[in-house]
Amino acid sequence: MKKSLIALAVLASAGAASAQSSVTLFGIVDATVQRVTNGGKVWRLTNSGYNSSRLGFRGTEDLGGGNSASFWLEAGLTNDDGQGAGTNANNQASGAAAGGPLVGKQGLTFNRRSTVSLAGGWGELRLGRDYTPQFWNLTVFDPFGTNGAGTTQTLNSIITGVTAVRASNSIGYFLPGNLGGFYGQVQTYLGENGSPAGATSKDGNGIGLRFGYANGPFNVAAAMSRTKYAAGDVKQNNIGGQWDFGMAKAMGEYSSDKNGSVSGKGYTIGALVPVGAGEIRAAYSRYKVDTAGTPTSKKLALGYVHNLSKRTAVYATFARVSNSGGANASVVPGTGAGNPAANGSSNGYDFGVRHSF
Repeated sequence: MKKSLIALAVLASAGAASAQSSVTLFGIVDATVQRVTNGGKVWRLTNSGYNSSRLGFRGTEDLGGGNSASFWLEAGLTNDDGQGAGTNANNQASGAAAGGPLVGKQGLTFNRRSTVSLAGGWGELRLGRDYTPQFWNLTVFDPFGTNGAGTTQTLNSIITGVTAVRASNSIGYFLPGNLGGFYGQVQTYLGENGSPAGATSKDGNGIGLRFGYANGPFNVAAAMSRTKYAAGDVKQNNIGGQWDFGMAKAMGEYSSDKNGSVSGKGYTIGALVPVGAGEIRAAYSRYKVDTAGTPTSKKLALGYVHNLSKRTAVYATFARVSNSGGANASVVPGTGAGNPAANGSSNGYDFGVRHSF
């Protein structure tokens, strides 16, 4: 057995050397002690309060002439209980994990990303499950990176459903990185329904676009998308930007979404302020839906991250959601504490440690 293992290792090393390829194991383990009060209250040990917990494998092969092939397999982890994060197979409710399209747990799945790529001076062609272009501005221009109690309300209250963050069965193209600061991507994704499905044959099919410009302290990007459903198409559009002043980084994002005949709009403004080995995070976000009463949720979030090393950090976050117009959003959805009463408020606290490898 030992000889077989040694032989396999030697063959793997020889193959890697001859093909000029590399494979990397990487990940993040983030544990959070969290308290949420929605009228009812809960203390729990959860995960991903600062960065999303994950386990991944990625590799690249040099094809010569400036071209390369690569793969990326990344699984979400709920390290508080050892389960894997849920995924969605077809960009529709029928392909969701137990609990719905954006929540749920399964065995270990490469739900975060599972792609294979070809790249060169012409850009990158990427196929598989990946972030949607319409999600990037929500997370890049949120001081809390859409993690934990501080997550922007433009994501927590979003009305766009399954493809708000990721899409399965996607084909994407990324611009090359040598365009003087300009960047962008185009992505189409498939629901993979057969034509006998009739009116629902195009459900889960969509397209997203994102283009931006980053130069020195300045970064701005806009995104738009459309996902088809027989019940009404879903559109998710946003624009965001940031400016690094050195002593602080200011950022903001504006969203305009539509799900059938229902519209939702919101914004985030915030800042990151470096303090010694740490960083103060602050954000205010708001999202409203144009149904009866105009339900509106407003969130104020404040946090601090202290870096113990390049790979390990401890953090604390406080956030409060105030609801009006009949809204009843929780500061953290799905905690087991239920939701506040209509027009009520919700408070959340995170205390955690993050280690990356």
